[in-house]
Amino acid sequence: MGSDRFRLAVSADGSTFFDSLTVDNTNGIVDQPRFQAWTNYDNYVGVGTWAKIGLNNTDFNDQGCFDAGTGHFTAPVDGTYLFGATLLYKVNSSTSARMRGRLVLNGATEIRGSLATAIWLQTMVPLTAGDTVELQGYFRVADGYFAADHTSFWDCKIG
Repeated sequence: MGSDRFRLAVSADGSTFFDSLTVDNTNGIVDQPRFQAWTNYDNYVGVGTWAKIGLNNTDFNDQGCFDAGTGHFTAPVDGTYLFGATLLYKVNSSTSARMRGRLVLNGATEIRGSLATAIWLQTMVPLTAGDTVELQGYFRVADGYFAADHTSFWDCKIG
């Protein structure tokens, strides 16, 4: 099928081709999965329990890979992805709360390099098409909120 976009297509059998790289002809940007999501409400998390952080807005969501309803990024293709997140503490009833954050693969496995208490998470992880990644938060000592407008989660495919 013809297009004004620069594209690189590949085929396993020589007859069925898949776009592996596309460059938008209007701006020169490579069409790779990426998103930046954030929350416009405070996410309450109780003591001693990991909880998925609700992220209901996106600044961009190329290829629709982030689902605000589930809080999941779903890898559209196999590859290595760079993820990051910010979590800002908002006091509930005690200033002694201690927060933590992490990224979780397929709802169960903590991604190595993503657990932190100073909360600017960044890590790279190889994913298989269909894998999901979510942001979770945790409080020790006292409950609290992850603050609106400053809690976010992002990704871009790098390989």
